[in-house]
Amino acid sequence: MNSTIEFNHDDNVENVSRRRFIQGLGLGSSAFVLGVTIPLASNAASTVTSTKDGQLPLNFFVSLDKSGAITIVCHRSEMGQGIRTSVPQIIADEMCADWNNVTVVQAPADREKYGSQGTAGSASIRSHFKTIRTIGATARHMLEQAAANVWSVDKSIVNADNGFVINTKNGKKLSFGELASIAAKIPAPDKVSLKSVSDFSLIGRDVKLSDLDDIVAGKAQYAQDIQLPNMLIASITRPPVVGATIKSLDDKAARKVAGVVDVIRLKPRSFPVNVNPLGGVAIVATNTWAALEGRKKLIIEWDRGPKGDHNSEIFKKELADAVKNKGNIIRQRGDVYQHTYDDNALEATYTVPYLHHASMETPAATAVVDGDKCEIWAGTQNPQWAQGQAAGELGLPPEKTSNVTLNVTLMGGAFGRKSKGDFVVEAVELAKATKRPVKVVWSREDDVKHGFYHSIAANYHKAQINKDKSVDYWIGRNAYPPIGWLFNDKTKTPSDSQLSLGFADLPFNIDHLSCENHEVESYVRPGWLRSVACINNGFALGSFVDELADKAKISTRQMWLNLLGKDNFIDPRQDGFDKWSNYGMVNEKDHRISTKRIKNLINLVSDKANIDEKLPSNEGWGISFLRSFGSYVAAASKVRVDNNKVTVLEMHTAVDCGIVVTPDRVKAQMEGAMVMGLTIALMGEITTENGEIMQSNFHDYPVARMQQIPPMFVHLVESDLAPGGIGEPGLPPVPPSITNAIFKASGKRIRDLPVNKVFNV
Repeated sequence: MNSTIEFNHDDNVENVSRRRFIQGLGLGSSAFVLGVTIPLASNAASTVTSTKDGQLPLNFFVSLDKSGAITIVCHRSEMGQGIRTSVPQIIADEMCADWNNVTVVQAPADREKYGSQGTAGSASIRSHFKTIRTIGATARHMLEQAAANVWSVDKSIVNADNGFVINTKNGKKLSFGELASIAAKIPAPDKVSLKSVSDFSLIGRDVKLSDLDDIVAGKAQYAQDIQLPNMLIASITRPPVVGATIKSLDDKAARKVAGVVDVIRLKPRSFPVNVNPLGGVAIVATNTWAALEGRKKLIIEWDRGPKGDHNSEIFKKELADAVKNKGNIIRQRGDVYQHTYDDNALEATYTVPYLHHASMETPAATAVVDGDKCEIWAGTQNPQWAQGQAAGELGLPPEKTSNVTLNVTLMGGAFGRKSKGDFVVEAVELAKATKRPVKVVWSREDDVKHGFYHSIAANYHKAQINKDKSVDYWIGRNAYPPIGWLFNDKTKTPSDSQLSLGFADLPFNIDHLSCENHEVESYVRPGWLRSVACINNGFALGSFVDELADKAKISTRQMWLNLLGKDNFIDPRQDGFDKWSNYGMVNEKDHRISTKRIKNLINLVSDKANIDEKLPSNEGWGISFLRSFGSYVAAASKVRVDNNKVTVLEMHTAVDCGIVVTPDRVKAQMEGAMVMGLTIALMGEITTENGEIMQSNFHDYPVARMQQIPPMFVHLVESDLAPGGIGEPGLPPVPPSITNAIFKASGKRIRDLPVNKVFNV
């Protein structure tokens, strides 16, 4: 059965703005162009405003020329997650298009047309699935109506199928290309019918990545590939500590290096640091070697500023001490403080260090400034934010933000780092100063030492085990520098959305529960890193459930099932957490916290991994689970501990993410998450001394090597529920599954990541 979508003023699909779009793509005048005005901003309450010509702004475009070639504009950024494949795949399915005829183009930054283009939070499909389907369904309707008009028949007897419209009475058919010019004259319908899940032809199928051929052939263009006439290369020495300023600068030797054009002091930046550049000194040169060589010869004395005494190890101990005390109550059920805890109670504190994104491609941007206009090429997760920052750097008023053209390139990984536009602003500042095109490329050392970091964190749990091996009382606390500090340096507690990340949304059926948080100062730039606070919250939760199971002398699987209890839906708002964000999906019934789905995942991963197999005494299985970003993921890991060395032997994840658009992409994201989780568990750690990041490259911030990666298996749950996110949910349960396995294999409990503090890895 089909479902019908009706449109109001804010949910319109129109065949508009053909001329400009056709010109931009080089299409013929007879092309069919579909624009959609359904709001795609992350804020569901946002409204659509009119443009100067009275037309509604457009979000997605679908175009069709007389040859049958279909061009789809994707408004989100591609960083390896496959969004430039999945979005067109959804549209093409509802359109009944021939996938072989689809080409994808990347949208530039343009809020008027595309709504929010921020690619983060695993939200691109999760938040816009129905909207994207509607675009394709609308195009299908208009093509079917065009064919009906040609044949002078009722539209009810024609059906689109794989690039053709077929007359079901006599078998006649017309190609989409033949119908393009006719469909272009048909008004968009007031309502359209979406396919039933059982009728999907592309959704749920593996298709070739739209960028695959170019990537394999080395033709894909990343930010670091940009080359412009008369371009300068910049290398920047940034402050060693956030908030540090220059006391003195000697650049005479640097200026003598052949190829160095200028030495430029970047403007100092005050608190709050926002996502602005840190400042520092830039060497601009005609080539990369000269820029780097000139930089080596700079002599800079720094005033280290108010954050110059920060020591991460001391700070972590302070956080661990803080969470042992009662904090600000975020969610409360019953009364955990009137109970007398006995010998069957358990308490534990878990800590996670600062972590770095370590994406394969480091940040890079190229800018050209011409008066009050600017053009930028950058790999950015949030092109409109970067566009606005660039406009601000040029002193442009908000109404002239469009004077900045930002071209979005492919990204070689990002994980949240490239949602911040500091590197883009650096390029703009230097292009303005030199009056030449300037490319800023961060070295690996720049990226590790001067980036944004997952916050160092401490989590505490205390629970009372009852006679039936479940829990009646539970206290959970956390403390970590909040991301909000970037924008307000007086902020000391996480936002409600951060507290919703695997902490105050505890899914258990427990009579007495308290979720609490502590105020924390900030010293380095905190930022979104894949899964964000779900990393520390998931590590603590997954570890503690395992510890409860050990104390109760039952399996970890059984403890999870006991805690989850009967099949029902958990709503943290019923326990006083009124601002539970649920990843922006509070009103979606498919995205409620379902204990049934969790129990299914726990059992599925346990069975698929065969965690009950008989093992040597130095081997063990560990499992864990976390629901995040609208999806459910359970992990199982098998390890061996031999002569104080940990070897991960096998890894599994079971995933319930609702409807799966592209199975191969989901599996790839899970595999990537397993590798990243392995890194975080075994060896991921950023430390500070005197406010300065001590690591600089992969020799002291190692990532998992091929020889450390075991066989990995991904198990997908078939579902017709609304899709959840997929880029981030695979990570959080992985580290505790590994450390739980280590305990089974060695008897040593890891509460302070990473593992290499205790074992060789």
